[in-house]
Amino acid sequence: MTKSFTKLKHQVKSSRYYIFWGAATVAVMAGQIYVGNGYRQMSEKVENLTEMIGLKFEMELIERRRGTGAYMPMIDPDDYIIWEEIK
Repeated sequence: MTKSFTKLKHQVKSSRYYIFWGAATVAVMAGQIYVGNGYRQMSEKVENLTEMIGLKFEMELIERRRGTGAYMPMIDPDDYIIWEEIK
């Protein structure tokens, strides 16, 4: 009977063993959730930024096709005075 008791004792783990590994598991899972949440937020912000850049590009393209906007060549007022004098 002594042999079987000692064999069984080697198989029994202390409660601190299970507490340690349980805490380690919870800590790793919490870290994974934290990192995953941060990655999701970053992904949404990059998506919003990309969408805004695309919209700005489309608006500039529409303004160019219309012939108005920041890319229309400006007439220098001095050139306009010269043309008035030549007539």
